[in-house]
Amino acid sequence: MEQREMSSATPVEACDTANTLEPVAATVTAETMKTDSDPAPEQNVSESPEPAEKSETRKPLDKNELIVRLEELSALDGSEIANEDVARIKQLFYQLHNEELRLAREAFVEAGGEAEAFVAEPDPLEEKAKALFQTIREKKAVHRAAIEAQLQANYDAKKEIVDKLREMSADTDNVNRLFPEVRELQARFKELGDVPQPLAGDLWKNYQEAVEQFYDQLKINKELRDYDFKKNLTEKEALVAEAEKLRSEEDVIVAFKHLQELHEQWRAIGPVPKEVREEIWSRFKGISAEINKRYQDFFVERKARERENEDAKTALCEKVEALDFSKLSTYAAWDAMTKEFLTAQEDWRKLGYASRKANNALFARFRGVCDKFFAAKAAFFKEMKDVLAANLERKIALCERAEALKDSTDWRATADELTAMQKEWKTIGSVAKKHSDQVWNRFLAACDYFFEQKKKNTSGTRRNERANLEQKQEIIDKLKAIAADADADRDTTIKAVKDLQAEWQSVGHVPFAEKDKIYDAYRAVVNGIYERFDISRRGARMESFENSLSGMEGDHGRLIRERERLLRVYEQRRSEIMTYENNMGFLSAKSKNADSMLRDMQRRMQRLKDDLADLEVKIKAIDSRL
Repeated sequence: MEQREMSSATPVEACDTANTLEPVAATVTAETMKTDSDPAPEQNVSESPEPAEKSETRKPLDKNELIVRLEELSALDGSEIANEDVARIKQLFYQLHNEELRLAREAFVEAGGEAEAFVAEPDPLEEKAKALFQTIREKKAVHRAAIEAQLQANYDAKKEIVDKLREMSADTDNVNRLFPEVRELQARFKELGDVPQPLAGDLWKNYQEAVEQFYDQLKINKELRDYDFKKNLTEKEALVAEAEKLRSEEDVIVAFKHLQELHEQWRAIGPVPKEVREEIWSRFKGISAEINKRYQDFFVERKARERENEDAKTALCEKVEALDFSKLSTYAAWDAMTKEFLTAQEDWRKLGYASRKANNALFARFRGVCDKFFAAKAAFFKEMKDVLAANLERKIALCERAEALKDSTDWRATADELTAMQKEWKTIGSVAKKHSDQVWNRFLAACDYFFEQKKKNTSGTRRNERANLEQKQEIIDKLKAIAADADADRDTTIKAVKDLQAEWQSVGHVPFAEKDKIYDAYRAVVNGIYERFDISRRGARMESFENSLSGMEGDHGRLIRERERLLRVYEQRRSEIMTYENNMGFLSAKSKNADSMLRDMQRRMQRLKDDLADLEVKIKAIDSRL
């Protein structure tokens, strides 16, 4: 008897995804369709995993377009309607519906209402969608009923064949005459389709028993029987060899599905010789048990990973929920908190999926906190516009005071007052970019006019400036001698250059007409030495800046102009960094290009932050001279 040959493999378990329906189990029963009429919970589509082949960008649909698609589906026959299409439309529809409810609730609260008192307005589209879903469910139910009726009809026909085979096996006098009819009944049994799953096992067992009884108990033609057994044995040995290959298949789900197909083929093949019947079935069953064990272990391991990911995502939710951003009041504080949120988002993206039941809820929880933070940050920057307006008013007031003093001839007192006003100007924060240059030029023009008039009346330092010019020329000659020394030691040269640079810094002002010329000569020889001995370019740039400041020393107007220019550049860099941070905060869709975009943004932000550090050093250097 071959009743033990029946497969013990279980149906394929559904893969856990967020945007697809659970796959139909690998059984002979009709496909099923979700009949839940309750609205789908709010989900974030960007978090849901999509297969690679479905990741291309699609234009988002609105509710009306989804209704049109539902109407198209409802017009189809039940066998033509894909469960996945219906489930996806339902998910998208209720995402849009829930988003509309959320926005309406927020608008209600912003208008002064209590969140608990909010009552949603009836949605005609939702009622229409429910009616269409019901129509589709009814068509699918009719389709299932037809399939189940067919399965029952197949069972009745196969049972009749089994009864007929048993009747023939008892007619020992007409074996040879009945053999062709038995073969036709066997072929007919194989041609008939599937039967209800609960009845399939017993039916197949009874069929095998009837066939085996006919072959084993009756005195049929020995040669024909042996030929049939040999052919069946060859086919079953081929199935065993095919099953053996599945042991090396890396994808356990593919191996399991293929094994189910092999078991179906095994059942369709007739009996084999008694002497090998037990042995070949044992081989096939042993391989099947091994593959089934791998399949079960795979899902046990996956569930364990999902539990770990769920714990890790819960911890991240608790981490961001513990971040208090309600009292942040400076750009630096918001920047620091933004880094923490961006780090948490990056950690979230590195984690795999939790269980389907928990994954969407955890993401909604995590995304809710992140959205709340970035909304608060946006509100802060909006509020800062008022601060910029107040700063503009203060700077305009300083402009008016400076313009009132520019014609004063009380050189010392007025110079002190204007200097104090310049320091006060530094304490005032930034203004809107469109007003920045205009108000600064206005203030600068008044200050420059006064200091130019003062300079014309204070020319007693000409001789000292000429002596300083000669001293700086001597420093340049010494640097040229160092540059011309082909055998100079690098360390010795660098020390000598540093000493001469320090001496240059200690020398006072030179005549204004000679200032640029002498500095250019100095800068040229220093740059040549730097290039020859490969001294740090960044340090060279900073030293060049320090030297240029020395040329401005005593000229308050130029120093103030340079400081204001650096401040404008500084604010521009900060604004660019904040733009990148906001963009990174909203960039959560996990797609093919998301990682490369984030890395590029991070590189650009780092360059901007390096520029900020240099600008801060330069601004401090100017402040030390004012």
